[in-house]
Amino acid sequence: MEYTNSKEIGSKLPKIETSIFAVMSKEAANHDAINLSQGFPDFEVSAELINRIHFYMKKGYNQYAPMPGVKILRERISDKTACLHGAYYHPEKEINIVAGATEGIFAAIISTIKKGDEVIIFEPAYDSYAPNVTLCGGIVKNIPLTFPDYRIPWEEVRRTVSPSTRMIILNSPHNPSGSVLYEEDIRQLQEITKNTNILILSDEVYEHLIFDGLPHLSLSRYPDLAGRSFVIGSFGKTYHATGWKMGYVLAPEPMMKEFRKSHQFIVFTCNTPIQYAIADFLSDKSTFLNLGTFYQQKRDYFLRKLSSSRFKVIPSHGTYFQLLDYRDISEMSDQEFSMQLIQDHRIASIPVSPFYEKAPDYKVLRFCFAKKEETLDKAANILCKI
Repeated sequence: MEYTNSKEIGSKLPKIETSIFAVMSKEAANHDAINLSQGFPDFEVSAELINRIHFYMKKGYNQYAPMPGVKILRERISDKTACLHGAYYHPEKEINIVAGATEGIFAAIISTIKKGDEVIIFEPAYDSYAPNVTLCGGIVKNIPLTFPDYRIPWEEVRRTVSPSTRMIILNSPHNPSGSVLYEEDIRQLQEITKNTNILILSDEVYEHLIFDGLPHLSLSRYPDLAGRSFVIGSFGKTYHATGWKMGYVLAPEPMMKEFRKSHQFIVFTCNTPIQYAIADFLSDKSTFLNLGTFYQQKRDYFLRKLSSSRFKVIPSHGTYFQLLDYRDISEMSDQEFSMQLIQDHRIASIPVSPFYEKAPDYKVLRFCFAKKEETLDKAANILCKI
């Protein structure tokens, strides 16, 4: 259809193109490649959980849920957070169900960031953060994580913080690197934000996918940080159901009041029967407490299968992603090399450079290991021959 308006539309995101996740998944489908690019499992959701959704659909729970989310689900989230992190969030005033973590992130940013506000983002960064800030008229301040351990360079954070700094966005366990926050990181964050008006958005969607005996240091554990933080969670990651787009946000009451003003006009509310079904599942702690072991076994299986490959492994301590360094294989850029892998070898990954404002010269690709063993076998066989 021809656009008939004689004037330019005037894009608010002129530099933004189609997400790299959509691009690589499309290429994978076009070339019938094994898809280890976009982060979703290729195994089934729990049959019991699906049956619970059907149960609530048949019982008639098919109309709008309350705007903040179903009460019993918010109560179960409150109980879980208190149990795991010793932090109490009021189910009515401080917890909101969202249409996936991405909506929660957007609503948190649009509720608090105004024109001229500076937001610190650590790169490589999930690709929704910066565009959300830009849409609000905010100013993105990118700080690259150190390579290859992907730790936060706190002295650079101190140099970057200014009177205009309004928010710091954190992500642990971290996508795409698999790095995690340590107690020293928490101490540094506490020192930097003390006696300031800086807010924190803590993207914790992989909270239960953490390995090697490490604890998940949710910002909800630390009262001085929790009191200025939006904590974002995801049921899609926890229950292998990314397509359901179901998550939650924790925040102190004054921040949650502002959050809900935006959330109600973005989606208003979320899928009702799924909320009730997840509430039932949360009453059984084993449905989320065993996830770290489950995915660590998958990570370790994938790495054993890659032991004879020419790729160098960058340790992953969380998420279901594994970074592989290919500098001994090719001098191509990561975007060129990832396309070659699809076209010539029928395996799809994600180049890491799109997670940066300015692409670094690292030779790194991200692979998703949330797959059946037979899928990982096929993928590893290909990678070991390259």
